[in-house]
Amino acid sequence: MTNPITSTLDAGQQKIAGDALQGTVVDLIDLSLIAKQAHWNVLGRNFRSVHLALDELVTAAREFTDSAAERATAIGVSPDGRASTVAKDSGTKGFGEGWTKDSEVIASIVGNLAAVIERLRERIGTTEDADPVTQDLLIAITARLEQLHWMWQAQIS
Repeated sequence: MTNPITSTLDAGQQKIAGDALQGTVVDLIDLSLIAKQAHWNVLGRNFRSVHLALDELVTAAREFTDSAAERATAIGVSPDGRASTVAKDSGTKGFGEGWTKDSEVIASIVGNLAAVIERLRERIGTTEDADPVTQDLLIAITARLEQLHWMWQAQIS
């Protein structure tokens, strides 16, 4: 099918913004899956608070995924959130299988958030001239993820 959605961006701007948004979609899908896997498998003294904080992270990641995907669509780029694409292109650190001690979950989430934030900051830079609207969205996502990163780090003793 030809591209049914046209963009006000030129082809170069669309490519830069579209690539940034696609990478963001993939990273956020994976982050939500990591957090949900941890949510189901966390054990330990701080189970309840970690379990609830993981739900907060999943909700944020899913909402941001939708925002990034819809922005891609708005500029005429078809977002790809298929499992195979996420597995191939995600820049997260991942999460192990099985029951996981709360302190290990916290450390993993901190590392995964840092990895996603690092990639978002790179995309903020690449979209500055190409599409300030996309850049603004990426800045907002990064700001909230950095806040969550701080809150997760604060749990490390």
